[in-house]
Amino acid sequence: MNVLSVNVGRPRPNPWKRLPATGIDKRPVTGPVAVAAPGPKGTGAVGLAGDRVYDVKHHGGDDQAVYAYAREDLDHWEAELGRTLGNGSFGENLTTAGIDVNAALIGERWRIGATVVLEVSCPRIPCATFAGWLDEHGWMRRFTRAALPGPYLRVVEPGEITAGDPITVVGRPAHEVTVAVSFRAFTTEPELLPLLRDAEGLPAADREAVRRRLDRGTA
Repeated sequence: MNVLSVNVGRPRPNPWKRLPATGIDKRPVTGPVAVAAPGPKGTGAVGLAGDRVYDVKHHGGDDQAVYAYAREDLDHWEAELGRTLGNGSFGENLTTAGIDVNAALIGERWRIGATVVLEVSCPRIPCATFAGWLDEHGWMRRFTRAALPGPYLRVVEPGEITAGDPITVVGRPAHEVTVAVSFRAFTTEPELLPLLRDAEGLPAADREAVRRRLDRGTA
């Protein structure tokens, strides 16, 4: 299990959300990249040095510090879409190999390289920028149906990450809520929402949303 590439965004116009820019255009970089907790959402800061988000209401901050997507899942989409998808194509900061990122548990911890420890926090939920960036008919519906969202991660121990760094799972919580299960619960299968009460590693806002939906009986 390792990091194939570390990807940092290049600002570009965002006509899909009428924002001044988007950082979804991630490109692999060479050499080590500093990783640190960015602080609360609202500033545009993310975990990787040199990167940022521009939809500060919905993205960035400690619980969405780093986004990971598996090369194996990109390969799945290459075959499905009939087009080449380079590392970083889905806006991911880390393109991984050899680890099923969607089977990772919420709250699971990964050591990457010598110093960095990241914790799985929540699944990526597709948005209009992602749909516009991919420019595929019905993309949000197709992506949601596949339930291969990839996880956001928070930074537990800062340091540097370099392409080729090994990934080691160093902690797993005592529940069975995976990234894929939580994504399905939030999107297509609300009957799974009661399972998320056990996933203490979810962001506080997500836990509150689950509580409200369960209280309203919308699961």
